[in-house]
Amino acid sequence: MKRLSVSKWRFARWLMLPVLTIGSAAASPGDGLENILAKMDETASKFRTAQANFTWTTYNSVVNAESGKQTGKIYFRRVGNEIEMSAEIDPQTPDAQKVIFSKGKIQIYRSKTGIVDEYDAGAHREEFEAFLVLGFGSSGEEMRKSFDVSYDGEDKIDGPGAAKLDLVPKSEKIKQHFPQIVLWIDPKMGVSVQQKLVELGGDYRLAKYSNIQLNQKIPEKVFKLKTSGKAKVVTH
Repeated sequence: MKRLSVSKWRFARWLMLPVLTIGSAAASPGDGLENILAKMDETASKFRTAQANFTWTTYNSVVNAESGKQTGKIYFRRVGNEIEMSAEIDPQTPDAQKVIFSKGKIQIYRSKTGIVDEYDAGAHREEFEAFLVLGFGSSGEEMRKSFDVSYDGEDKIDGPGAAKLDLVPKSEKIKQHFPQIVLWIDPKMGVSVQQKLVELGGDYRLAKYSNIQLNQKIPEKVFKLKTSGKAKVVTH
């Protein structure tokens, strides 16, 4: 497979960014970070599947306004030592997309064009692995290997308080794209309900999650591409 172009990789990477970090119980400022990371370790040992509704919104820092929004449902499952992902984006619209990450490949099917874009994640292994440690089933220890993590108290997110974590990538390559990532962890559910990904120029992407379900059975068909007619596969 060819390597991804910068613009196409940015889109594919956005789809694979940390989606629901497994989190913590409520904690005081003094021991908040250690409690959260310890809870992540505990949850990672029990993780099998996760699913949630999402809203992904992009913001332009120059005009301080929303520049795009996508909604849908996302799924994760552990298969051996690997995590697989499936996302249904804007499913009830003409721009509906299905995204699957499995066995080192990202597949993006756009129903409007009937094209399946297939990417080799191995060409960006360092970036990809760093973002995966923020996903379902990752541990606090894994996250610390790729990011400097700090605890920033609690914020109100749609009512309930959530523990706030600030992450700075250790890799300069990753820092060139996202110098800062902020996660808000629900203290009762132990999962991230909101994430902010800040780009170098100041633009940022806000991800919000609802109806979160952990370790429930997910049908096998969710992780398969179902296309209409004879879809054209384009490798990158």
